[in-house]
Amino acid sequence: MIIPLGMFGTQEIIVIAIIVLLLFGGRKIPELMRGLGTGIKEFKKATKDEPTTDKNTEN
Repeated sequence: MIIPLGMFGTQEIIVIAIIVLLLFGGRKIPELMRGLGTGIKEFKKATKDEPTTDKNTEN
């Protein structure tokens, strides 16, 4: 059975969580989530700090 992307149900999410837990172990998951959170914060900061061009200064 092929599951279209974005059509995850509760059972699929539970299976994915169990697989991740088995692969990385309980101690490694908080560290991975912390790194993911830091990466997201840096990405948001970089998109906010992006210099904008002013139409009046281009002339």
